[in-house]
Amino acid sequence: MKCTQCRSDDIKVIESRDVSDGQAIRRRRMCVACGNRFTTYERIERPQLIIVKNDGTRQLFNRAKLLGGLYRACEKTPVTSLQLEKVINQIEQDLYDCGDTEVRSSRIGELVMNQLAGLNEVAYVRFASVYRRFKDIASFERELTNVRKGRHIADANTEVSMEVKD
Repeated sequence: MKCTQCRSDDIKVIESRDVSDGQAIRRRRMCVACGNRFTTYERIERPQLIIVKNDGTRQLFNRAKLLGGLYRACEKTPVTSLQLEKVINQIEQDLYDCGDTEVRSSRIGELVMNQLAGLNEVAYVRFASVYRRFKDIASFERELTNVRKGRHIADANTEVSMEVKD
């Protein structure tokens, strides 16, 4: 570990604590040489997940990319960064719990939809409009109707199979 300011490797840990429901450790560090303080995170190293896209291509799971999509969906809503971190942690946990090293992108989309449905309806509809590739206003209206009726997950999954082709 090197100081972010002076690049010295004489660093000491000031404080450590569990974050992300025990999935990571946050450490406050201080450079002995220059006094700079900074934060590092340690996460459990897990096997790499491969995401199988709808066109059949494969790519590594990218937590930052998923978080970016969630930030865009939650823009100008009261959803906090901490809530989004919890959503990402839950999705990652669900993906690792399934035991497969390859996961279809549609599975991730459904996990995100399930999480957003309980978090914020506006964010859910924003994400759904991109994820489900609404081609017309009728598709959008159907989704809004499902949200109003509280059926956005179970009934919407049926419609997805007709609208989105893998």
